[in-house]
Amino acid sequence: MEKEIIKYQHIHGISFTENRIPSPFPSHWHNAAEFILIIKDGCKYKIDGNLYAPEKGDILLVWPRELHEVVHIPPQGLVFIQFSSYLLESNSDLAAASHFLNECHIIKSKDNPELTAKIADLIYQIRDMQKNTQYFAETRCKLLVYEILLILGDFILKEYKQSLENENFSDRLWEYIRYACSYIAEHSAENITQAEVAEKTGLSQYYFSKLFNEYTKMSFPSYLAGIRVQNAINLLENESLSVTECAFEAGFQSTTTFNKLFHERTGCSPREYRKMHSQNKQE
Repeated sequence: MEKEIIKYQHIHGISFTENRIPSPFPSHWHNAAEFILIIKDGCKYKIDGNLYAPEKGDILLVWPRELHEVVHIPPQGLVFIQFSSYLLESNSDLAAASHFLNECHIIKSKDNPELTAKIADLIYQIRDMQKNTQYFAETRCKLLVYEILLILGDFILKEYKQSLENENFSDRLWEYIRYACSYIAEHSAENITQAEVAEKTGLSQYYFSKLFNEYTKMSFPSYLAGIRVQNAINLLENESLSVTECAFEAGFQSTTTFNKLFHERTGCSPREYRKMHSQNKQE
């Protein structure tokens, strides 16, 4: 089990791969998301401990920091994009829906042909955008990634609501969670509390805590820590800041807590992450 450092060679934060994909490739993880388009039958992938044998046209979804393994792929059997977790975690809509998104690992072409065809088309648009030098290529590619995430989000939340027959999922309650996640993201560097967010949301602290756990499958402290770790990751890329400065600017109150939570979510210490990022940039 290894951590992989993604090297974004053409567009910062996004890469497209279609050649020299090793098969098999041992169990590993990375901070990026990985969306895989199956080109040929016979592929086998293991994601989060589950084995998938997708068919031609299917889409596999690997979310940030998920353990996955290439068991077998035929030559030119698949293509994939990888993109920085920042695109997911810096967006409060996607952050609020992360629990629902992270439970989905395959979209079958035979069940959802229009959806998989649209995602495939967007993946190839990202490939073409990287090959063609033009102004604002990074922005265009990231807009395409967000379009994929948007249609996936609409599909996954619709499926979830239908599975519950709308009994435990309402648009009104979802709006509370979306607003709360947006407020947390905006004020994560401050010493905010669950009571403060509940008050801003217009709910009692008890009901907010219950609702937040139901919809995000995370406690408020865990969710806030994840936002702060992601902010720290971005700050660590600025080598003019010390690791301690990154910790406090991200909202952590102590370096001990920062180091512990950073390692839990990334598998390495802040200093190790900065070193790997620096080596990657040099290469």
